[in-house]
Amino acid sequence: MDIVQIPITLIDEDTDQPRYQFDEEALQELMNSIDEIGLLSPIKVRAIDGGRYKIIYGNRRYKASKNLGKTTLPCIVSHVTDELDIYLEQIAENLTREGFSPIEEAEAFHKLLHESKFNSSIKFLSSKLGKTEAYIKNKCELLKFSNAVKKLIVSGTEIRKDKLTEDQLLPLKDLPMEHRDPLALIVARDEMPVNDVKKIAKLFKDPDLSASTKDKLLYKTGPGLLETWFTLQHNKAEKAKAAAASKETQQKQETLAKPKKTESPTAPAIITSEPQAQSDSAFEPIGNVLEQLLAALPPHSSLPPESILQFQQLHADERAAVLNRIDSLLDSLNSHLAEWNKIKEMTAF
Repeated sequence: MDIVQIPITLIDEDTDQPRYQFDEEALQELMNSIDEIGLLSPIKVRAIDGGRYKIIYGNRRYKASKNLGKTTLPCIVSHVTDELDIYLEQIAENLTREGFSPIEEAEAFHKLLHESKFNSSIKFLSSKLGKTEAYIKNKCELLKFSNAVKKLIVSGTEIRKDKLTEDQLLPLKDLPMEHRDPLALIVARDEMPVNDVKKIAKLFKDPDLSASTKDKLLYKTGPGLLETWFTLQHNKAEKAKAAAASKETQQKQETLAKPKKTESPTAPAIITSEPQAQSDSAFEPIGNVLEQLLAALPPHSSLPPESILQFQQLHADERAAVLNRIDSLLDSLNSHLAEWNKIKEMTAF
């Protein structure tokens, strides 16, 4: 591998290369390094018409050297002419370099998969670049988001304010666009951890919540959405518990209602106990009251989440009216409880 010094005036940038975002601070650091100790790694170029050269990789080193007023650059000259091979080499090189953004990766993969001059497959790219098929697919999923979201995407996993990692975005990728992008901006603003984003995504995938309710939820903060998710899960658990208890009660009632098989008595039954008849007669009025009360009370079930959300959105006077009705209900229920508890306490004597 020969390294040659080429006049910087004969070298052109490749405007079609996968990497196009250059951090100014990082570029300045590279300039300082080159100025102090020189360029340690040559750039790679290919010969083009007119005795000129086009960069395959090393654009940042080229920019930094040019800004410093360097007249020549150490270069490796490639004789590869196939566009696919050149583009794959550019991606492979940038994947090893710091600052190659997830969106640049995604756009490069998308280009290789969909442009007619490349027309590659995910399996082919996986074998050539040493990346799993899932890795490539996940990167391409980032292109679903709007430009407002894309410009916030950064490399790595660190959660930062007004920035988004790939891990934060992927749980939202399958949501409708009208929910996906606003939620991504909320996640960036409120620095939501990945596990919390997954819960919020499940909230917006819940078929029990209407589209209009989900639209209203977008006015909440990230922590507010998380609280709504926990409330919804609690209500579902309570509802499932009540349904199970109701089913068990119904099964017991059906069992009791079935006629029992009786054997022919060996001797006629003799009923002589007058006091027992009086006891049954004495029980009948309180039994009727109890049955009427049980029939009037429906089995307990948790309030649907939409009802709770609607209550939270009521005006102050409307909410006060509802709270008054709740107080009336609780007073009535407490009176019943006090009376029937007295009946139970009598059995202790």
